[in-house]
Amino acid sequence: MTEPREPRRRVPRPAARPARGGPQRPAAKRTAARPTARPAPKPAPKPGAKRPAARRPAAPFRLASPRPRLRLVSLALTLVLLAFVVRLFQVQAVDASAFAAKANENRYVPVRLAAERGAITDRNGVALASTVDAYDITADPSLLAPDRTGIDDAPQRAAKLLAPILHEDRGTLAGKLARHHTRYVLLSRQQTPQAWKRIKDLRKTLDAEAAAAPRRAPRPNVLVGIFADKHSKRIYPNKDLASGVLGFVNGEGKGRGGIEALLDTALAGKEGKLVYAQSGGRRVPTADAQEHPAVPGSDVQLTLDRDIQWAAQRAITRQVRKSRADRGYVVVQDTRTGEILALANSPGFDPNDISRADPGALGNAALTDAYEPGSTSKLMSMAAVLEEGAATPATRVTVPNRLHRGDRLFADDVDHRTWYLTLNGVLAKSSNIGTILAAGQLGKTQPEANRVLYSYLRKFGIGKPTGLGFPGETDGILAKPQDWNTSQQYTIPFGQGLSLNAVQAASIYSTIANGGERIAPSLVRGTTGPGGRYTPAAHPERSRVVGKKTAATLATMLESVVDDHEGTGPRAKIDGYRVGGKTGTSNRVDPKTGRYHGYTASFAGFAPADKPRITVYCAVQNPTRGSYFGGQVCGPIYQQVMEFALKTLQVPPTGTKAPRLPVTFKPGE
Repeated sequence: MTEPREPRRRVPRPAARPARGGPQRPAAKRTAARPTARPAPKPAPKPGAKRPAARRPAAPFRLASPRPRLRLVSLALTLVLLAFVVRLFQVQAVDASAFAAKANENRYVPVRLAAERGAITDRNGVALASTVDAYDITADPSLLAPDRTGIDDAPQRAAKLLAPILHEDRGTLAGKLARHHTRYVLLSRQQTPQAWKRIKDLRKTLDAEAAAAPRRAPRPNVLVGIFADKHSKRIYPNKDLASGVLGFVNGEGKGRGGIEALLDTALAGKEGKLVYAQSGGRRVPTADAQEHPAVPGSDVQLTLDRDIQWAAQRAITRQVRKSRADRGYVVVQDTRTGEILALANSPGFDPNDISRADPGALGNAALTDAYEPGSTSKLMSMAAVLEEGAATPATRVTVPNRLHRGDRLFADDVDHRTWYLTLNGVLAKSSNIGTILAAGQLGKTQPEANRVLYSYLRKFGIGKPTGLGFPGETDGILAKPQDWNTSQQYTIPFGQGLSLNAVQAASIYSTIANGGERIAPSLVRGTTGPGGRYTPAAHPERSRVVGKKTAATLATMLESVVDDHEGTGPRAKIDGYRVGGKTGTSNRVDPKTGRYHGYTASFAGFAPADKPRITVYCAVQNPTRGSYFGGQVCGPIYQQVMEFALKTLQVPPTGTKAPRLPVTFKPGE
């Protein structure tokens, strides 16, 4: 049996809490304010009536979630930041050095500091080549345009003022200055500082006139667009003097030809470098700069004597012009040291202006031309005969009008009856037939004689470099004796069938003058470095060719060529001095056709004959007017140059008389 439920008691609600800070209302009032009536219940539908469909409550309006968008934005930002990080890592770590170098390249400007080229002087310190300041005169033609100057003929006016200063054609300058579409033209190269000063002074004068002119009639300065680029310039104060020896310097400052090329490294020095910071195209004065100063080139002192060089060059130039010859050369050598005192060529060139030089005159023909020496070469054959004891100066040699050897008939330069000559007479009268007969005594057979003669020719330096190491120098041509053909074994003894250059020819006579000892020729005496220290050149090579007795005998025999009335070189005499020399006249091989055409006239000798000091050698190629014999063409040149050299070097006469060796003999005595 269940117990009856106790009626449910209504629990009163708690009184409403008053608003903070506001006055409390009494409880009765709060109760009265609450509505007591409830809404009336909806009436129940009638039986049989269609009940209305229940309406689904409307879905509440909700905002889209921002999380996907935030995720997308975050991902994008992450990728961007990652790209920046990767790039930053590449710049700062991987390619840091490359970017740093590129930054420095743009910020720091390197400037080349040109080294001053060393001077070239003669043996006495006289400048033959030096370096001075020069200016390339340039212009900005756009500044001379009519819309800028208000003058239609401003280029013509400027050209009229500049032409006499620059020594340029007025019309050419006007044409360059009229190119208003360009900002740069080169008006003239390598002008002197004096020329640039004249232009600046003239520009100042025009500025003053323009300032003083009334406003209604302005006078613009037509030289406002003229500028100058400063650089160094190689000058040769003596113009064409010794140009073949000196060579020249091209537009890039490189030596081309001669000593300029041979010693280019020493003369050029070492370039310097200046690196400075720049900003906006201007140097930053407060920033650090690195400077490596240029090292000047060394000065080179040659063995040449300027005065003797001048005398030699003047003499050969006159003779080449007089004879209408292709060219000629003179070599002057100190017999005691081998030093070359003069090395003259004609025609020459002015190294100050190569653009106007004849291309055929460039170089040094005295060293680059190979030619057959002719009778001056007989001295070597006589030296071999005397040194080998095959004959003496008094040995008798019967010289017929013609000599049949091999497949040829040999003759002398003049038609004659049978000559009865001594060996000294063979040299004095320059007999080809007599030389063939004497050289044939060098061996029991002709091949043996050829080998002996060849060995002496080599000792004298034929077929070998001179020792100068000059650009383009020829060694000459001397075939080995086993390769001598039927003609050569008889022509080589008198100077045909072999070739040499002028310095080699001079060295032959210097060897005899020096007592039979050959000293290699030299052109450089020493160098002076940037620090002022002088370094002499290495000593030249020396070698014994023949004995002193043989050399002294040959010197006396050479006097017969000049002093004896039957000799071929009387025009080489010098009053007060004993002179020994030898003429030469040889058939010349035309370098263009390779065939014999014309002659080579030459003369070689030394003085004083009994105490030699100077050797002079002269050769003229293809004289076409007047005589072509060496005694007449080159004998006077030898006399002029030798006399001048003896006086310049103050070489006194020995005061002794020359012994007269017999030239002929009477048959049957």
